[in-house]
Amino acid sequence: MKIAANLSLLFTELALIERVVAAAAAGFDGVEIQFPYELPAIRLKEALAAAGMPLRLINLPAGDLMSGGAGLAAVPARQAEFDSALQEALSYAAMARPALVNVLSGRLAEGLELEQALVCLAVNLHKTAEAFQALGIGVVVEAINPLDMPGFLINTPAQLDALLKAVGHPNLAAQYDLYHMARQGLDLQAGIILLAGRIGHVQFADCPGRGAPGSGDVQFAPLLTALRKSGYQGWLAAEYRPGDAGTRASLGWLNEWREWLAHS
Repeated sequence: MKIAANLSLLFTELALIERVVAAAAAGFDGVEIQFPYELPAIRLKEALAAAGMPLRLINLPAGDLMSGGAGLAAVPARQAEFDSALQEALSYAAMARPALVNVLSGRLAEGLELEQALVCLAVNLHKTAEAFQALGIGVVVEAINPLDMPGFLINTPAQLDALLKAVGHPNLAAQYDLYHMARQGLDLQAGIILLAGRIGHVQFADCPGRGAPGSGDVQFAPLLTALRKSGYQGWLAAEYRPGDAGTRASLGWLNEWREWLAHS
């Protein structure tokens, strides 16, 4: 397993293009970016190549989701907007070459039945998985806690398991976010066991607070062990808020993790 820096939360005192270099200098193995579309894909590709940093993951554009709306993926009335977002992500990914693209399920839209939303979501996930398979890029979908994001459709490993089964596409896997599971007080190891063999990407932050490892109550060592025992050989992405002292001051955990991963 290798460790990526989420450049949407880390090194934010720098311009996005400069965060790639900062992550490499800090000792990360790669990067992910939630929504990189403000930066031309060719510029990002060049910056990644210059720093020797692989791009592990980007998100599909999600419409109004991050500003409190329902998003695009599970809203039948927004199908044209979702299709446009998919095409934008395909074009961007064809140049920037992320290993994975994450589709955010979104919230339950007003006036829509849950079953309708889930059917729409499953259809759109299948479509996305099929489209990115042609580029050799994987697709993931995640569970997000409803405390930080009220109304989010997929919250738990069980719901994620059901969604993966409903879609049934070999190019779709789970993105397992340790923070979002801990925020709900769930059994994180049980979630790993349930989704074993179908986890395509892992993100982490401590809880409470969504800070760096060691700032909260999450015991990461047994979780890393459980991931390894489950057969997971993918990446671990640091998606935490570093606090007022800045990202560099928050990286006391990084060398310890790298050492553990190298020798365990």
